[in-house]
Amino acid sequence: MNAHSHRLGERPGPAAQIGGLIFAMILVDGDTRIVEANQAAEIMLGKSAKRMIGSYLSEVLKMMDPRVIERMADNEAALVARDVGMMASGITRRVNLTLSPLGSHPGWRVVTISETGRDDVGNEDQADATSLGAPSILAHEIKNPLAAIRGAGQLAARKLKPEDRPLARMITDEVDRIARLIDRMQQLGSTMAGTVGPCNLHEAIRSAIATVGAAGNDGVDIREEFDPSLPPVLANQDALEQVLINLISNARDAAAGSEEPCVTVKTRFVSGFAFSAIRLGRAIKLPIEVTVTDNGPGIDEALGDHVFEPFVTSKKSGQGLGLALVRKLVRDMAGRISHERDAKAGLTHFRIHLQIAK
Repeated sequence: MNAHSHRLGERPGPAAQIGGLIFAMILVDGDTRIVEANQAAEIMLGKSAKRMIGSYLSEVLKMMDPRVIERMADNEAALVARDVGMMASGITRRVNLTLSPLGSHPGWRVVTISETGRDDVGNEDQADATSLGAPSILAHEIKNPLAAIRGAGQLAARKLKPEDRPLARMITDEVDRIARLIDRMQQLGSTMAGTVGPCNLHEAIRSAIATVGAAGNDGVDIREEFDPSLPPVLANQDALEQVLINLISNARDAAAGSEEPCVTVKTRFVSGFAFSAIRLGRAIKLPIEVTVTDNGPGIDEALGDHVFEPFVTSKKSGQGLGLALVRKLVRDMAGRISHERDAKAGLTHFRIHLQIAK
């Protein structure tokens, strides 16, 4: 056996195993000071292990839930917390967190952190496909009779008296509206993703702003805050523009009733952002951030955790498919999208994170 084959056959040691984990892992001592942190923790928290070691856990993990903070301070406490808020690198995230005491070393604990919905992203995507597949099939079956109804409405319009023709036009208009809704349902249920490649992010944003502006801004000021040094992103150009049009249009509608209505589209580089993709077996870095912010009243708190689910909407005339489609398109580009309400500042943020094109 040569040296190369021997190395391939060697069993990885504990350090190699910990370093290869795709979720963040931190070791803390009895004083709740950080002793070790793996590479996934460095990526998620935006800090090197060297900078974290020696710091108190509470200084590095800024948790939002006081119950989690209390358990972190107790060096004998175990904890499994799902979908809790955490601030890291200036970004608020929803995470799953565990605290596991080491029986062999009293007071010492292992901490693991993974982003909500990202540690089991494969299952999440599969759930989406299952829940949206049936409506997609149903949509296909509905389209044929709709075409017949529309044709009958057009034929009736030609035979009716002029004063009765608006009723026939109403039939065709409603059929067209339903057909558009079905098209969006089919798009949501599709498992086909568009081809991705290098895209100029700022060109896509400006194109989206121009499209939204062509429909009227309702007096809403749309501002750009761009980092001109950003490299091309890995995305599908058409899908990215569709995502941005939807988000900017929603933000404009939300801000329209404010005293000084404003929408801001901001881009920046966030070095520490990544998500763990089990189906890919690695952490994917998503350092390019686009934030669409409006100063409207925000989304109803009861809907806050469900804004990206199909058929959830706070708009009176909405169908609840826009943000669900946005999430699907962003995921198809291996990106991630999140929603955040800053009640103190009176601002709503939708953040997209994308890969850099290599």
